[in-house]
Amino acid sequence: MRLWLNRTGEVSLREQFITQVVLGILSRELAPGERLPSTRELARRFGIHANTASRAYRQLEAEGWLEFRHGSGVFVSSTRPSGPASEKFAAEFAVELAVDQLIGEMVAKARQSGAPGALIRDRLRRWLALEPPDRWLVIDPDAELRRILIFEMQQTLRLPVSGCSPEDCRAATSFTGALPVARPSKADEVRALLPPDAELIILDIRPIAPSMQKYLPRADGGLIAVASRWKDFLRFANTMLIAAGIAPESLMLRDATRPGWKRGLEQTYGIVCDAAIKQDLPTAPHRIAFSLLDEGSLARLKQVEDTLSPASPSAAGR
Repeated sequence: MRLWLNRTGEVSLREQFITQVVLGILSRELAPGERLPSTRELARRFGIHANTASRAYRQLEAEGWLEFRHGSGVFVSSTRPSGPASEKFAAEFAVELAVDQLIGEMVAKARQSGAPGALIRDRLRRWLALEPPDRWLVIDPDAELRRILIFEMQQTLRLPVSGCSPEDCRAATSFTGALPVARPSKADEVRALLPPDAELIILDIRPIAPSMQKYLPRADGGLIAVASRWKDFLRFANTMLIAAGIAPESLMLRDATRPGWKRGLEQTYGIVCDAAIKQDLPTAPHRIAFSLLDEGSLARLKQVEDTLSPASPSAAGR
């Protein structure tokens, strides 16, 4: 049996010992019926007081994890604990046991993958020291592009998504509980703002010019509108439509930040737009929405969320 004990932490050595024995049983490192070291052996091998080991063993026996065999020693129980006798603590015990089971399985899988014990301990300590992230944070100086990215992420991810400019994110508290993301061209600028131990996730943005080709309407159609609050979207879409053979006089560019931008859109053949503005457009004519975020990028963000907190049945059914 291997132990790691932190003598400078807030958790007592006895509690650390008890927890690690339980995890050893749940992760199958300690098999049913396996003999454990005596209290004297534990004291000598791990530098803990014999009374500490004895009290830990007695508690584990009382909870059903271990059994004492007269004249033979201490053994892992052949059956798992069924729970506390009092119904008052039954629910709490079930949750604790489920959590211990998950941690035990995680440790077992990490060891099966070849990860050394020291690495597992270090990574566990790191995760326990971190505040669990509870939101995504899009950091970008372009307010309208930021708005589009936030909208697209909200359609796929479970955690709330907010955003800020680099200037507004300079306060250290801006990153508390956040998973910061940025587009590649702004990564260096954003990294300079983050705490030293913070990780930045880079978003994969579709290259607008080549990717928009499949979104283009027929060149022989009528009047084509382009609508967005992001001025670069208007510029790129205009360039690509002209390159596809649509006459400049057949294009109608609409900056959605200006009053009256919806006027005349119903008379067009189709409207090329970004994903965020689509919901503000009339349902007719045909709306051709272009997504900026690559599908692979969104899939990686979902994997991060699943690592932090596996999807609930309701969330998974989105």
